[in-house]
Amino acid sequence: MSREQERIKKRMEKNPILECMRIQNKFYPELLHKFAQVTDPRNNSYIDYTNRVMLGSIYFKAIAGIPSMQEMTRVYNGELVTSNIYHLLKCEKQEYLPHHVTINEYLERLDVAELENIQKDIVYRMIRRKTFDSAKVLKRWLVIVDGTELDEGRNQRNENYLERCYNRGTKEEYSRYHRAVLEAKIYFGEHLLASIATEPIENDAMYRKKKLSDEKIKQDCESKAFMRLADKLKKAFPRLPICILADALYMSEKVLNKCKENHWDYIIRYKEGSAPSIEREYESIPEKNVAGNAEFINGILFKEGTVNVLKYKETKVKKKKEITTVFEWITSIEITKGNALRLAGAGRKRWKIENQGFNRQKNWQGNLTHACSHNENAQKCHYIMEQIADFIKQLYEYFYLCKEEIKKVQKNISSDLLASFGRQLTKEDISQNDMQGISNI
Repeated sequence: MSREQERIKKRMEKNPILECMRIQNKFYPELLHKFAQVTDPRNNSYIDYTNRVMLGSIYFKAIAGIPSMQEMTRVYNGELVTSNIYHLLKCEKQEYLPHHVTINEYLERLDVAELENIQKDIVYRMIRRKTFDSAKVLKRWLVIVDGTELDEGRNQRNENYLERCYNRGTKEEYSRYHRAVLEAKIYFGEHLLASIATEPIENDAMYRKKKLSDEKIKQDCESKAFMRLADKLKKAFPRLPICILADALYMSEKVLNKCKENHWDYIIRYKEGSAPSIEREYESIPEKNVAGNAEFINGILFKEGTVNVLKYKETKVKKKKEITTVFEWITSIEITKGNALRLAGAGRKRWKIENQGFNRQKNWQGNLTHACSHNENAQKCHYIMEQIADFIKQLYEYFYLCKEEIKKVQKNISSDLLASFGRQLTKEDISQNDMQGISNI
């Protein structure tokens, strides 16, 4: 790229937040209107800021990667920032944006299902667009399921936190507490993962009321949460052709039966020792089907049913040495020589929830592990809002930055968006089409 071309590219993104809003308006123009439509939990007599302003403030916090609520209040205190955000929200300008305490008190009472409906509607609209149909594998949408731990520490912020005991039975015994979620993300392409459903992993009221000894008490876990998440996902998308991608933790009879009950397929990572009977039967069959670097056998017995086993060998050269890695999965899809490599490629996409999902949100584009509130309901609302904003930002990165060949370090994308809140918005910055688009939000 010539120096003149580089200058043109820089001029094209004069104000990143406007480009981000343009992409949002192209793919999901209803977003801010959806914020305005949620059921307001407050008394009408005491409302200073509308739903749109309250949720819009949190949305832009996540878009800009602001790490904490107090930092958000500090950033939003600037007159130009306040003016710009009201302009982007298309709301009547007030002297200030809501304080973080006001927002958290609002989120403590807001029904999380209201935000989950927006989360669901975004995915539904993306599926209907047909833009992402090429991401399907054998006519199925890939839904990656995995759990992740959020904030953790010596203090139990609320009763829903999970407890982890160290040095049990000794003088040095102590506990640490954490919250966790089970996340399901739908794969829309190599650079696009959208949150399709979220289920908290938490100790509910029934658990806290038990009068059993510590040894008999079973805390919530990923396996239990998967059953709840599966019911939620099936209810939200009853006819969606889904293929679940998961790690070896989910290779259990309950999970497989739940997938079968919901008419879903699955590709689950198999690791040595997770189901010895499968490995024994697989190895006992001398002639295996081969397709390139993949080998497979259909109809291996497991519990009360059968599974299909796929192995794939990948060889890479590192430091002039060849290193071969073997990946293995069980799947409900019948494996053939024609689809074996395609299924192996689909199975490898499970890691994207770790890298382009959790790692991105925790380290590159925000601070997902920060507890923005001690209240359990507010924490859930914050998490869903992070997921909504993160997908819009992915669309901005892929359909604007990548398409325009604007290269940025991942950690700089959020900081550039944040900096653009403080720039003067003028008609020269915004094209006529964008002005019309923003006014229709």
